[in-house]
This record gives sequence, C-alpha cells and structure tokens, in this order.
Amino acid sequence: MGRLTKVANTDPDPNAVLLPELHGLRERVPQLTGSLVASIDGLLIVHDVPAHIEPNGMAALTASELSLSHRLVTTAHGGGFDEVVVRGSGGYVVIYAAGWTAALTVLAAPTVNVGRLHLESRPLARAIAEHLKALGKEVRAPEGGKHELTKPPVSNTRRRERI
Repeated sequence: MGRLTKVANTDPDPNAVLLPELHGLRERVPQLTGSLVASIDGLLIVHDVPAHIEPNGMAALTASELSLSHRLVTTAHGGGFDEVVVRGSGGYVVIYAAGWTAALTVLAAPTVNVGRLHLESRPLARAIAEHLKALGKEVRAPEGGKHELTKPPVSNTRRRERI
C-alpha cells in the first residue's frame, strides 16, 4: 500500500484575514463578549469567543438560527434575511447574514448599546462576505431561486499522488 504525499495548501487562510476583523469589532464595541463567522452549513470559519463557549457548537447553532430566521422572514414577508437579534437575561446574540455563504454571530452583554453594535457589525458582515468571495467561495443563485454554493475553477490543479 502506498503513502500519500503532502501537498502544500496555497489557499489564503481565513483566520489571517477575518480574525483581525473580529478583534477590531471587539475593540470598537464596548461590552462585546465574542464573535464568530460560520458557514451556512454550520461549519466554523473563524472565532473570537470566550473560553466557556464551544465555538463549533455555536457555529452549528448559528446555522440553525439562520435557516429558521430566513424561513420565517420568507414566509411572513417574502423578502430576504438580513439579521436576527436574540435578547436574553444574560445578553444579546445577533446573527448577521454575510452574503449567501456565511453568517457573523456577535455576542454582547445586556448593557451593550445595540445601535452601536449594529452600526459596527452590519458593515463588517458585508466585508466578511467580500473577504470570503475573494478567498474563493462564491454562491450563485440560478433562475430557479435555489442558492448553490460554488467554487470557481482552480487554475493550478493540486493532487495527491501515491508513491
């Protein structure tokens, strides 16, 4: 039986691009306790959450809430989903659509200025969508209305060889 050779991954690291953005958000918004970016499938892309929060679980919950909220908005108003705000006794969880492929989830203390939170987070969600698009993850909406995740063709094909 052969071995697989290692292939260098030349794709840009989402952490290198997105993590500084999340840190900047935390600096700009007092009482922000954490944030993460998750795919619409619930996969964690990058996070800046406190140690007591399991980031992969929160990414999965983000995708569930995103799907439910999108369905609710579509049923009620026929429009697209932009954001959802959940307020509990311990603080806020706000999920912003970041294009068609991801979501930005922001966690904040109950004393946060929600207006300031939106003012800083909405443009960041749009920037994250652009960053993800630049990293090679795009979504195309065919005429049938169903959105499909696509990846542009790779010019230099990488493959693993057995030796």
